[in-house]
Amino acid sequence: MNGNIVGKVPIGECKATVVYMSGYLPGAASEKSPILSPVPVRLSAAVHGGDSWKDVCGGGCGFAMAISEKGRLITWGSTDDEGQSYVASGKHGETPEPFPLPTEAPVVQASSGWAHCAVVTETGEAFTWGWKECIPSKDPVGKQQSGSSEQASQGSNAASGTTLQNENQKVGEESVKRRRVSTAKDETEGHTSGGDFFATTPSLVSVGLGVRITSVATGGRHTLALSDLGQIWGWGYGGEGQLGLGSRIKMVSSPHLIPCLESIGSGKERSFILHQGGTTTTSAQASREPGQYIKAISCGGRHSAAITDAGGLITFGWGLYGQCGHGNTNDQLRPMAVSEVKSVRMESVAAGLWHTICISSDGKVYAFGGNQFGQLGTGTDHAEILPRLLDGQNLEGKHAKAVSCGARHSAVLAVVLTRRN
Repeated sequence: MNGNIVGKVPIGECKATVVYMSGYLPGAASEKSPILSPVPVRLSAAVHGGDSWKDVCGGGCGFAMAISEKGRLITWGSTDDEGQSYVASGKHGETPEPFPLPTEAPVVQASSGWAHCAVVTETGEAFTWGWKECIPSKDPVGKQQSGSSEQASQGSNAASGTTLQNENQKVGEESVKRRRVSTAKDETEGHTSGGDFFATTPSLVSVGLGVRITSVATGGRHTLALSDLGQIWGWGYGGEGQLGLGSRIKMVSSPHLIPCLESIGSGKERSFILHQGGTTTTSAQASREPGQYIKAISCGGRHSAAITDAGGLITFGWGLYGQCGHGNTNDQLRPMAVSEVKSVRMESVAAGLWHTICISSDGKVYAFGGNQFGQLGTGTDHAEILPRLLDGQNLEGKHAKAVSCGARHSAVLAVVLTRRN
């Protein structure tokens, strides 16, 4: 749900990185009405000190996170009833401030969901905090190899202590949950808000000995983590299949290995070797065939998407608006390749609340899913249940490089292609 832009602005002979924000941001700006035009976000004196912006992401409850060039995590935003910067005391955090993590390792990637956050450090560790149902237990489930979807599903029910809860009851509980924020001081003192609903102290995500996490993706109530071996681990709410475990598991309390590669016909198990120093390799790691591992992940509100190293697009989860791209509106409980674009090599993907957008290696943009607010960019408000190539005039002569999806909007970063005479 990223709604921010990081830009490079010339200042004399140097460049400064600036963050701009727009929209309804009651806790991230003094102006409480919607901000219709992008406004700059200033770094506080405590953060600045020769540091600058590197990356930024926005969360669903009116909060934002950023990574500085030095690898520090910076957060801001709140309201008295919603907001997740620090998830605690209810104090407003309009000024970006450093967020304390239980590690000195630089942060390389961050992701914010509806009411929880996750980050990855340079050392391959992942930390998460926020809504407690999105915080995994210490014990991962699943071997470090591609097992069957059925086995993973059964393991989710039995081995992890998973609880299956009534969805109507969950909706009722959500209506009374309050999301608050605190100052960095409150955070370090372990202050907790919202009773049993929130964990304010970042927790280390454990997905197995020697496994390094390279990126994380946060959705409405679920989280995915991608390892350096191209495997996906998931936890949280899975009632629509967004965890890809083969059944409607309402709550997965520990990281589960998601069997994505079977869906694209790999059918091969890899043997893992643990070396001294905690590094892990596979017997085929040096000569992996294309399509044997995942290189990118994204979480939507209740669905997920992934891209293989060969450019194959995989989706799973909630399909009511066609956001899985399989030509129907069914929920997809297991990871499944999107056959409509099997001949297209995809490079990146972003999942929104009801829609999905991906970019091919030649810079083309494909969109599918809900389109009530024009978020697909097709020129209409009609939903698309199959990936549709965006070939409108605005994208003519443009090479798309990156994409981000919010609940009801999308943003694409593109390079203008010019011909030399």
